[in-house]
Amino acid sequence: MSKVSIHDIRAKHWAIVAVIILVMGAVELGFGRHAICTCGYVDLFHPALDAGNSQHLFDWYTPSHIIHGFLFYFFGWLLFRRASPGVRLTLAVAIEAAWEMLENSPIIIDRYREATIALGYTGDTVINSMSDVAAMAFGFAVARRIPWWMTVALAIAFELLTLGIIRDNLTLNVLMLVHPVEAIKQWQTAL
Repeated sequence: MSKVSIHDIRAKHWAIVAVIILVMGAVELGFGRHAICTCGYVDLFHPALDAGNSQHLFDWYTPSHIIHGFLFYFFGWLLFRRASPGVRLTLAVAIEAAWEMLENSPIIIDRYREATIALGYTGDTVINSMSDVAAMAFGFAVARRIPWWMTVALAIAFELLTLGIIRDNLTLNVLMLVHPVEAIKQWQTAL
């Protein structure tokens, strides 16, 4: 029997992560999601808050997905300490992929339109969903490597950066999705 090194195990988990992301993309295509922006091209980063938002690889909501990775790392460490980091990463990616599929269902798309500043939101393209899950996995990997206080500082910096630039962030997004506050919505749309 040959020995399996720690690097082989990491490679195995990253391969599983890739398969989960590809399966999620295939499911979204099966649900009728567009593979790429209907504009016909893919931006690496789409900075505008317009119809192209959530249609390209990365946008101002990418930091939120990185923070998801920070949170998944923390909760995985807290709840599943005996599991390897690779197993915890795989579980986090599976949960994030499930959320991406739910987020792009008519019920959540309609909720975003109704309760948040995403009035014209039509859902993510498949390439954007795949990038969002990859950003979460990146955040997980970063949180695993740096001190906890640095992870918290990065999360706060991301929240303040996006709050300052687009008047939205993970905290407000969750709040407005779960319990909309009209005063916040008015402030967000006053750009």
